[in-house]
Order: sequence, then C-alpha cells, then structure tokens
Amino acid sequence: MDVSIRSEQPDDAAAVREINEQAFGGALEANIVDAVRESPESISLVATLDGRVIGHILFTPVTVTPPAPDARVAGLAPMAVRPEFQRQGVGATLVRAGLDACRQHGYTGVVVVGHPEYYPRFGFVPAHTRGLEYEAPLPPEVFMAVELRAGGLPGRPGIVRYRPEFAEPE
Repeated sequence: MDVSIRSEQPDDAAAVREINEQAFGGALEANIVDAVRESPESISLVATLDGRVIGHILFTPVTVTPPAPDARVAGLAPMAVRPEFQRQGVGATLVRAGLDACRQHGYTGVVVVGHPEYYPRFGFVPAHTRGLEYEAPLPPEVFMAVELRAGGLPGRPGIVRYRPEFAEPE
C-alpha cells in the first residue's frame, strides 16, 4: 500500500472528522480535534492513499508540572485510521512520521495514553519509569512516554496535563 503522509490542510477537516468518528465510534475525539487543530504548536498529519484521506494523527503541547526548562513535550492524541484500512500499517506510518515531525518542531519528548501492546514498538515506555504521571488516575501501563532526544524528558517527577479540551465531559 502506497500511503503518503502530509500536514493536514483546511479541506481535510471533514474527512478527518469522519475518520475519528468511525475509528472511535462516536464524536468525542472528532470534537477534540476540531477544537484544537488550529492551536499554536500543534502538529496535525493525515495519511492519504490515491488522494483519499484514510488516517489522521494529532500532537499538541502538554504541560509538565513542575516545568523542566529543557523539556518540550507533546501529547499524541488522537490517532485514527479508517476501519477498512486498520491493521495494514497506516497507523504505524502515522506515528513514525508524527514523531519525526515533533523532532523537527523542537519537541524533546512525547506522551500518549494508549494501548500498551502497540506503542512500545516506537520506543514508548511507561511514563512513570521517567517520573511522569498523568493528571488523572489511569492504569500505569497505558500512560507512556518517549524521548525524542537524550535527556528530552524532565528526568524528575512531574504531572502531565493535556490541553483543557481533552478533559472528559462532565
């Protein structure tokens, strides 16, 4: 499969919304993407096949408290692939391209709340092993982090907070 990765363009918004709704079975993730895609420092990429958008990944800055002056950390969320193209390497291609884009944009680390069987192949380790904890209670194995350069994560205890738009609706 000859998949291409590129930055999301304004004309992609409807397809990205549809992909997130299909992949997650609802509008929550699509609503988050709509709310944050234009935020400063975000990285939004799409996977295309024959000109059709079939996948999407988003990275946004996260806050680590206390702050680490040399660490600039992004949160990966969400990543979605059209159901008919899942389990064919599209997601992995998006993650790799996204981590490269994060490096190019000066991020030193990335965190993700995700499947512990999936993300370690990209270098993610349980975030608590790097001193990082998620802002809300989570099973420790689902909150992971990867350094994009040596020393790129704070290296001391810190609480990670995603943008407010990611908070679970009441």
